[in-house]
Amino acid sequence: MEKANIKTLIVTGIPGVGKTTVINELSSILKVKGIQSFIANFGDYMLKTALTEGLVSSRDQIRKLPHRVQIRLQSLAARSIAEEARRKLIEGGIVLVDTHAIVKTSSGLWPGLPSHVVTELNPDVIVVVEASPEEIYRRQSEDRTRDRKDIQEKGIEEIKELLASARYAALSSAVLVGASVLHVLNERGKVKEAAESILRVIDTI
Repeated sequence: MEKANIKTLIVTGIPGVGKTTVINELSSILKVKGIQSFIANFGDYMLKTALTEGLVSSRDQIRKLPHRVQIRLQSLAARSIAEEARRKLIEGGIVLVDTHAIVKTSSGLWPGLPSHVVTELNPDVIVVVEASPEEIYRRQSEDRTRDRKDIQEKGIEEIKELLASARYAALSSAVLVGASVLHVLNERGKVKEAAESILRVIDTI
């Protein structure tokens, strides 16, 4: 993704931190300010291809596919997002990519932003949205739209491990493209504050 007139942020977070809610709040703030933005949910792009190829019937099945298949879906998704962002933001704007820095799969922890993905997207900032382990567990448990039993096997302790791994993964990906890493705490009832903390960083790019 060229950086001439487009600022790109990859917003990451383990399931349950509320990153999509933060992204939507940030998009609303940008709209009020008259700044164009393009939101791309990385999983949606992977799912579209996987459904077309008959590989899965739901999003949560993607992380259970063979590793090499997931890598191919990742590459296709990153390319599609970059191409669509260039088409939609001809006069410039903010790209917000909603994804995970790490994903728990049947073959272990899988990098959500390996070199072939992060290089294609070429972010200015990788945002790591976080919340307390207890709050994350509660949100995961209450979300009936997703199948996350495999993520919650060890409860709070596993969430703590995933939070730490997500931080390390985001920093490792940022090194590949010279992006900064921003940690944002999304406390209950304070989504606007979380979004505004990201906005302050956008102004410095």
